[in-house]
Amino acid sequence: NSSPSSAKLWLYHGLAVAAVALGAHAYLISRRSRKFRSRVVGIIPARFASSRFEGKPLVQILGKPMIQRTWERAKMAVSLDRVVVATDDHRIADCCRGFGADVVMTSESCRNGTERCNEALQKLDKHYDVVVNIQGDEPLVEPEIIDGIVKALQLAPDAVFSTAITSLKPEDGFDPNRVKCVVDNNGYAIYFSRGLIPFNKSGKFNPRFPYSLHLGIQSFDSKFLKIYSELPPSPLQVEEDLEQLKVLENGYKMKVIKVDHDTHGVDVPEDVEKIEKYMRE
Repeated sequence: NSSPSSAKLWLYHGLAVAAVALGAHAYLISRRSRKFRSRVVGIIPARFASSRFEGKPLVQILGKPMIQRTWERAKMAVSLDRVVVATDDHRIADCCRGFGADVVMTSESCRNGTERCNEALQKLDKHYDVVVNIQGDEPLVEPEIIDGIVKALQLAPDAVFSTAITSLKPEDGFDPNRVKCVVDNNGYAIYFSRGLIPFNKSGKFNPRFPYSLHLGIQSFDSKFLKIYSELPPSPLQVEEDLEQLKVLENGYKMKVIKVDHDTHGVDVPEDVEKIEKYMRE
């Protein structure tokens, strides 16, 4: 059709295609450059009130508060330009400032660590492309794992989130505090669960299957982090009480790396003695 109105539509269509092409080209250039998701901040969310272990960030582990041990390990990661503690409790804030940490005060209304990270990010005086949510109850977190998930996110422009998994021990197969994960053949997360996944007909842990344990550390594209906080809680997230499920349930992609790592998290008071014994050994 050669009518003026039709020609005008084709012109608009052509301009739109050109604009998209130019935008994609600019994006690819930024991806190849060193500026792509290059500015990285590590945030350690910490709250005093916990149903399973009140005051957990301040518990002493071989003479140091657990939050300090986590902060010291995070500072060793070469990919982080800055490490801050985000908390709603002045006892935690005072403790952290005492050993030299950068602290951002956040509200008590944050429903999880990711929302606390987002609030802290908005209060920082500099812009960052990647935010690493570092679990404060992993006092022996490996700096190399932090660097690994940051690199994974930088190399996967279609992902907005990255995290790490390791091999699941048989004794942790049915522990709801040990979150399991399954990934696809390209290293993207399919699902997370407190139950054993995949589940088999026998209902038992299969020693020949390579089950994966999710490590709590995760990184976000900073623009997505704001979107995430505005999304309403999703059914799977609420049912499993796992915030990463809201990412998958809303159709976003999550890159996963496999690491060789022995987890030494502190979920309940009894875990403190276990981790101290490990550190002494």
